[in-house]
Amino acid sequence: MSVWKSAVDLRWAIQEDYLIRDLADHVGIRYDPTVEHGEIGSWRRSLPALLNLLCDARLGHIQVFLEYQLPYCPRRVDALLCGVHPDTGQPSYVLIELKQWERAANLGNGLVRTEYRRHQPLLHPAEQVRRYCRHLVEFIPYLARKPMLVKGMAYLHNAYRTEAWELDDFEFDDFGQLYTADQMGDLVSDLWSLLDADPDTADAARLAASELESAVHAPARTLLKTAADSMAGRDDFVLLDEQQVAYELVLTAVKEADETKTKKVILVIGGPGSGKSAIAVSLLSALARRGRRALHATGSKALTETLRQEVAGGDERAAKVFTYFNEFGGAPENALDVLICDEAHRVRGHPEPPNSRSRRIPGQIDQLIDAAKVPVFLLDEHQVVRPGEIGSRDTIARIARAKGCDVQEVHLDGQFRCGGSSNYDEWVLRLLGLADDGPVVWSDLVKGTDDEYVVDAVESPYTLESWLRRQAENFSGTARMAAGFCWEWSDAVKRNGEYTLAEDVRIGGWRRPWNTKPGAKVAGVPSASLWASDPAGFGQVGCIYTAQGFEYDWSGVIFGGDLVVRDGQWVARREFSRDRPVKRANDVVFDRLVRNTYKVLLTRGMQGVCVYSVDDETNEFLRKYAR
Repeated sequence: MSVWKSAVDLRWAIQEDYLIRDLADHVGIRYDPTVEHGEIGSWRRSLPALLNLLCDARLGHIQVFLEYQLPYCPRRVDALLCGVHPDTGQPSYVLIELKQWERAANLGNGLVRTEYRRHQPLLHPAEQVRRYCRHLVEFIPYLARKPMLVKGMAYLHNAYRTEAWELDDFEFDDFGQLYTADQMGDLVSDLWSLLDADPDTADAARLAASELESAVHAPARTLLKTAADSMAGRDDFVLLDEQQVAYELVLTAVKEADETKTKKVILVIGGPGSGKSAIAVSLLSALARRGRRALHATGSKALTETLRQEVAGGDERAAKVFTYFNEFGGAPENALDVLICDEAHRVRGHPEPPNSRSRRIPGQIDQLIDAAKVPVFLLDEHQVVRPGEIGSRDTIARIARAKGCDVQEVHLDGQFRCGGSSNYDEWVLRLLGLADDGPVVWSDLVKGTDDEYVVDAVESPYTLESWLRRQAENFSGTARMAAGFCWEWSDAVKRNGEYTLAEDVRIGGWRRPWNTKPGAKVAGVPSASLWASDPAGFGQVGCIYTAQGFEYDWSGVIFGGDLVVRDGQWVARREFSRDRPVKRANDVVFDRLVRNTYKVLLTRGMQGVCVYSVDDETNEFLRKYAR
């Protein structure tokens, strides 16, 4: 449950140290009373400054959510104040972002640099809280109908305005205000204008908090809708924190390329659902509106074809902005302002940079860097699933630097798919042995947290399919099955003059077809590129090449015989794989590719996942840890 009480109760709790322990349980970190760094250290230093201010300002009766998690998002608001507006009597909500900064340099475009994180810019605190407000309003219909109920403030309680103070050079509004320690009077006055200081409104403040906690959250928008809206210029998708940092860095790099002729390669690194593709399409839209020469490239036919259909609306001219990595061999150097390389982990070719002694043909990374003044690579190294895919952070950076380019990295540490659950991301990595820690039971990992992501395991493929139907019917949303590539993928079969899909995936008496082969057409069945988005895709089994890059609400994953558990350890078995290029890899690479494949399949679902293995010992293992 959320941590919320009156300000006066919270002040007492933090003095007794109960509050720090409860917050640690709430966010899922280990409580240690001796720790003075990280989140625990931040709470010890920042929360007393806020709670003392509220109580001293006769606002001790208002209700305060601490570490309030935004819907469908891993981000948490430091404090969300709930009370009654003194003029209207309506609920009033004030989001507070707390900072311990003493100094900060304004870089423009909503970015700042501080002494705490010199290696990477951060959002201006007022911009950060402004975006939290917009996100809250967009995903809670109760507030979307009355956005005037929400306000946002950043409080830098250790900072004082001096002649060198730079953060006032910013366009403030109701969602984004900023106060320093020497502006406590202004802060209190503004809080009084939003929250009734009469203690008799305590019950109404509790009701406002309760209404917020119980408010219905609208479902997160999928990549396709986000992309379509963005390309239409609607700009209603709010990029948060590092997402917005990446976006602004690219636009800044484009401007610098014009002014200084410097070439900057930007790497945006993040796991599944961290917002890489949303950044890509948002950038493409912004650059198009600015008249910049920009293209979007991937190595995925399914993703590119879907973007052409859903974003470009089938318009042949508009669809040309969506291209493939292999289309840039021989392209004029720097002909583009920006080339956005989405799913760059799928780049293929030579892993080493060229040198004076090498006369080889440049690989795809060389070609993509050469094609634009600002090449942008968005990647997740755990999604490399085929031999020859070389798009790692180190490889791209090494080639870029060898070509004389500046390299800047942005790491996306959020999880916007899988219900915004960073716990689930950790669970998958540990389950598959891709993290240092061993597997953990799901219910143990999320015990005491507010994590609502659904994880289940079943005893048969029949039950898996029934589970998906039930979840989609009872809780709404899309559902899909996907499996490891352990069955042959046949051509469509002609029966009674019509083509039908062959039921290749066979487990006992359960038989289902793979999705349509690329380029094939079967009546009543979506193309391979639209399997994840077309409602008619349910009932077919998707493979890694169809599912990668997409998302659906409810995900069913079938483990084939290519990855099984023996005596508690994963064993990769090439003899069960039907993925011919992957089978040709050596043992170490084959093991890594197969684990990465299941990692991708396991992270497609936005609301929940159900798993099943054709191998009995493996299925027992999955059911043990999916409890």
